[in-house]
Amino acid sequence: MAENQKRRSPHGPPGRGGEKPKDFKGTIRKLIDYMGRYKIAVLIVMIFAMGSTVFNVIGPKILGNATTELFEGLVSKITGTGSIDFGRIGRILMGLMGIYLLSTIFAFVQGWIMTTVSQKLSYQLREDISKKINRMPLAYFESNTVGDVLSRITNDVDTLGQSLNQSITQLITSVCTLVGIAVMMLSISPLMTLITVIILPVSVVFVLGIVKHSQKYFFAQQKYLGDIDGQIEETFSGHNIVKAFNREDAEMASFRDTNGKLYESAWKSQFFSGLMMPIMNFISNLGYVAVAVSGAMLAAKGTITIGDIVAFIQYVKRFTQPITQLAQVSNMLQSMAAAAERIFEFLSEPEEAPDPQIPASIEGIDGRVTFDHVRFGYKPEQPVIHDFNLDVEPGKMVAIVGPTGAGKTTIVKLLMRYYDVDSGEIRVGGQPVAAYRRGDLREQFGMVLQDTWLFHGTIMENIRYGRLNATDEEVIAAAKAARADRFIRSLPGGYQMELNEEATNVSQGQKQLITIARALLADNPILILDEATSSVDTRTEHLIQSAMETLMKGRTSFVIAHRLSTIRNADVILVMQNGDIVEQGSHEELIEKDGVYAKLYNSQFEQAV
Repeated sequence: MAENQKRRSPHGPPGRGGEKPKDFKGTIRKLIDYMGRYKIAVLIVMIFAMGSTVFNVIGPKILGNATTELFEGLVSKITGTGSIDFGRIGRILMGLMGIYLLSTIFAFVQGWIMTTVSQKLSYQLREDISKKINRMPLAYFESNTVGDVLSRITNDVDTLGQSLNQSITQLITSVCTLVGIAVMMLSISPLMTLITVIILPVSVVFVLGIVKHSQKYFFAQQKYLGDIDGQIEETFSGHNIVKAFNREDAEMASFRDTNGKLYESAWKSQFFSGLMMPIMNFISNLGYVAVAVSGAMLAAKGTITIGDIVAFIQYVKRFTQPITQLAQVSNMLQSMAAAAERIFEFLSEPEEAPDPQIPASIEGIDGRVTFDHVRFGYKPEQPVIHDFNLDVEPGKMVAIVGPTGAGKTTIVKLLMRYYDVDSGEIRVGGQPVAAYRRGDLREQFGMVLQDTWLFHGTIMENIRYGRLNATDEEVIAAAKAARADRFIRSLPGGYQMELNEEATNVSQGQKQLITIARALLADNPILILDEATSSVDTRTEHLIQSAMETLMKGRTSFVIAHRLSTIRNADVILVMQNGDIVEQGSHEELIEKDGVYAKLYNSQFEQAV
């Protein structure tokens, strides 16, 4: 079960990292180009981030001056040669307060601007992805998982926005802090700076060693976390099946195995991660000791002041922080680039052919449909429809039957122009379907599919989805025509009952009736029913059929059916095999012919008996 879950959503839940980009530099260039409209704002962020860092770095040096002034005044007072100049110390501290205040203001401004930029960028990316989805061919969504598309518009955009917000400012701040501290340390004492720099590579070696050793355990932790999430979700969603087949023990054993692997990887990753701070503190303490000893020796010689030693110790304490931050920024940049790469990959996917600049008018479409030597394959070298010809007069009911894979649903997809034909032509109302805008063309079709789709909202809203400007009376009339009014009124709240996200608070048959009512309300000249009555009981099926016979008058109807008893009154029945029409005629004509249709019909009759 977990394997299926991973196929549906291969990138896991929100916030999970660990994925590396295939082309880091190329993706970063694309991201910079995409951010072109925000370049001035990003430049301001850089200036303010540098300003904030510079003011922050200067602080310890000024504080050291105050310490020196206090120490020298105290010594003068003890020796009787002078006193403490509190006025000067106060002025130094006021200046220090002003510098820290400026640093805070700069940091606030750059943070506010960067947050605004990252959120506007995320907003624009979601807008572009949403628009892109509407321009993409159905083939993309039939060959990619829903989870993958959702992951790009949610997880990847969020990861990009958050990483961008943190990484740019942190990168600038870390570099400026590292350079600024190095400069200030050198200005105080080149000797003590050399001691600190010698200790630094030791810290780097330990940090890199721990990161390298623990990285595989972090990746394993994320992998097994995704596995265990998928297992839990699938086991609970299919709980009835698990119990029906007595698979509780097997599922528990599988869960225990995955949970054990997650425990091992999580324990090791957290353990090695937890080693970093104690080791860094130990090395930092060694640095403090070395600085204190060397500083005391220099102070005894009179080559350095007490305040400078205090300031230098603060700089030593801060010196390793930007290095650690740069390591974190590196990980964030990898995650950001991986997310951006997936987003730009999606945005660069091929789109549907554009609508004609001067489209044909939909006025007066009478429902005539013509298939003229249509050839089509999802892969051009593997045709599904070979040479399909059909001329349907307005108001006629056409039933399409045949075994699974014969091409029945493909005909409907071509008619709705979800796909374009490889050769030949489909005409609606005498015009090629490619001559219309796709939106105008699809407005001519009412559709009821075997897989029902209802959204979270009231039953009234779900039916009105067929025609948004319909009145309540028209919605109720459509529900009555679909034989749905009676059961709707028996539900709590009636037409105002809220359907949950999966619409599980109504039965499958009731969901089908609601979708039929929605199609009837749309009142389109062409009606497509793809196994529309497959999920209702026999009595409801008869009620729907009687209503359909009346409502389909004056409309061209395409009915795909496996229950052949539901299409006996069709004007023409097309029997398809391997993408071709092998038989064509009315029910009585095809029964008399005693061919493929007769065998299909009789086999269903025998099964019913």
